[in-house]
Amino acid sequence: MKDLVDKYAGKIIAAGLATNPLVCGLDDEIVWNRADERQIVLERVLENMRSNSLICAVPAEPYQTILRFLAARGPGPVTPRDCETRTFLHDLPVSRSFSPGSILEHLKKRKSVIVTGPDPVQVVTFGTVSPEQAFVTFSSVCFSCFVLFFSDYLARVRAGTATTGEHDAFARARSLLPAPRQSAPELKDGPFSGAAQVTEAMIEAGRLTVEYNLVDSYFGNISYRLRDTVFISQTGSSLDELAGCIDPCPLDGSSTTGITASSELAAHTTIYLRTPGRAILHGHPKFTVILSMDCDVTDCPDRDRCHIRCPRERFIEDVPIVPGEVGTGPTGLCHTLPPAVRERRGAIVWGHGLFTVGTVDFNEPFRALLEIENMCREKYFEAVRQAVR
Repeated sequence: MKDLVDKYAGKIIAAGLATNPLVCGLDDEIVWNRADERQIVLERVLENMRSNSLICAVPAEPYQTILRFLAARGPGPVTPRDCETRTFLHDLPVSRSFSPGSILEHLKKRKSVIVTGPDPVQVVTFGTVSPEQAFVTFSSVCFSCFVLFFSDYLARVRAGTATTGEHDAFARARSLLPAPRQSAPELKDGPFSGAAQVTEAMIEAGRLTVEYNLVDSYFGNISYRLRDTVFISQTGSSLDELAGCIDPCPLDGSSTTGITASSELAAHTTIYLRTPGRAILHGHPKFTVILSMDCDVTDCPDRDRCHIRCPRERFIEDVPIVPGEVGTGPTGLCHTLPPAVRERRGAIVWGHGLFTVGTVDFNEPFRALLEIENMCREKYFEAVRQAVR
């Protein structure tokens, strides 16, 4: 257990989410990654929950500025609208007290709680099986709050309703953003002729997708078509830890390996059947997600169903934005995504993320993933500049 809590503390630091997280796991006894005075409160929380791990951390900047601003806006929870929140978090409760009772009250209903008292803001998350679950939730809270903050600011600036405090928080958060990566790494050259080559290439591309901050927590997926088999990351797998987590799935569905495969296997398979693609990368680049949700049509009858039923044809430059849900239902990505990526460098799913396709190996989709995110970042700040003039 000590190795596990140290591992996920290290992953939080490596992702730039916090500099000194506190992580614990319950084995025969509670094991911490380090000593901290908050352990007394957190151990009382853990004793009264059906869980075996907790993470408590002060988010690093710019997340600290963002969470402080969002938590202060109202008495209720923070309510992002992106896909991760809709399907995984629902909303983000806020506690004004770092006390066992207050933290427990919220964690018995949700997977996380933002604690604003005393300053600085902290986030507490838990896992029922392992510290990995607590890490995934912590990462998702940071991601969803980032998307909400920058999405709301653009909308409010355009409407002329942004407050002085909001302008100040935006300026501070923007100044603390890391510089974008400008060039993609050189990945393994394809096409690949065997399963071993495919898995090595997928492991490399997945790890670098995480390192380049093009996906958060374990969200996102990756696949490669080798003749009549789709090799795809397993559901719930971390893209930077894909060894042993890649499933070979025959295109004709003749194997049960698809049971543990990514929930987006159907979308990947349909893309391979309808396009010349061989490699697919799916990430959640932040500004791509933010711009996918940017719409000024206020009287649209499907306004609250944008993620599944957007009636407009929308693009960011040459990249289409489509609605769609995970799965094979009437509004599933397997229906909306394949036509959008045909003969294009990628397609964005509303509030969800970016899919890019390569015809040889992962060099092409990785470059597209990075280039589209950098393009969206530039367009976002240009839209802000135009709105404040």
